[in-house]
Amino acid sequence: MMDKKERISRRAALELCDGDVVNLGIGLPTLIPHYLSPKVNIILQSENGFVGMGPVNEESGPDIVDAGGSAVGILPGGAFFDSAFSFALIRGGHVDVTILGGLQVDVAGNLANWMVPGKMVPGMGGAMDLVTGAKRVIVVMEHVTRHGEPRILPQCSLPLTGQRVVSLIITELAVFSVTEVGLVLEEIAQDTDLDTVRALTAASFVVAEELRLFGV
Repeated sequence: MMDKKERISRRAALELCDGDVVNLGIGLPTLIPHYLSPKVNIILQSENGFVGMGPVNEESGPDIVDAGGSAVGILPGGAFFDSAFSFALIRGGHVDVTILGGLQVDVAGNLANWMVPGKMVPGMGGAMDLVTGAKRVIVVMEHVTRHGEPRILPQCSLPLTGQRVVSLIITELAVFSVTEVGLVLEEIAQDTDLDTVRALTAASFVVAEELRLFGV
């Protein structure tokens, strides 16, 4: 049995295409490259200053870390650069896809993922730039909080990272596309049902004419 994070990561990996320039948020999104098809080669960009990010290897050192401070490697052909150039890539629309974790997403595609009131956080990092600069924004998250509260809402209550920026939401139960008329349920996990998804989703949504089972 796959745990929630593996299921979400496997499904999210299917959204990436050969040749995509991709930025992955910290946490759950970093698992996604493990589940890419061998036929799909992507270019991972890290906002702290390089492209060609890969797994830890013999050439990795204490100074090669991702934006979250975790040790990573760099693949042949990769390149390092300063933060100004890194954010010029992001803000200039050169990132094809960014995949970020989320605390809340609402029917308008607003995203809250950087601050929980009452908790100390270092800042929003590059998330605000990524959600406005990337061509496509995918949010991956568990469907409800640890307290069982829905994360997909009529309106976000936490401070926003970006307004009307989310294209796709992937949870362990469902895949929603964000459209001009609201959320559309595109896929559902094999071990759940529509009533369960409705009960655990605070936002209203419509069901796609051809509702598919999870593609994992």
